[in-house]
Amino acid sequence: MLVIQVFAVLILVWFAWQLYRAKQFTKFKNDLTHQVQPQVVNSLIVELEENRSEMFPNNEAHQEAAIYYWTQYRVRILQFALEKELLTKEGLVRDKKWRHCQHLFHVEKQYLAPSRVEPIAKE
Repeated sequence: MLVIQVFAVLILVWFAWQLYRAKQFTKFKNDLTHQVQPQVVNSLIVELEENRSEMFPNNEAHQEAAIYYWTQYRVRILQFALEKELLTKEGLVRDKKWRHCQHLFHVEKQYLAPSRVEPIAKE
């Protein structure tokens, strides 16, 4: 009987730990939406205005489309922030949020934007 009670307590402790981790991950996703997303939007607008030309007018419609594309999913917000160094890996590791980034990349991998980095050609 004692073994069953100990096992039940261990299961409850494990459930409590999983709940705590889930709440941390949810807080990380909310922080992305409320703190990082405005930085991403501002950076996008500045980038589009700087690259304005006859071929790429980057008018209001282009800006709205780009903002919608990059803020549609949290993983894209994170991806843009890491690409433009609004967030750094070192800062995320220091704040103990790097694991949340990895998990978000895994969970929402189907929503990642195609990489804009050219692959290195093999010679």
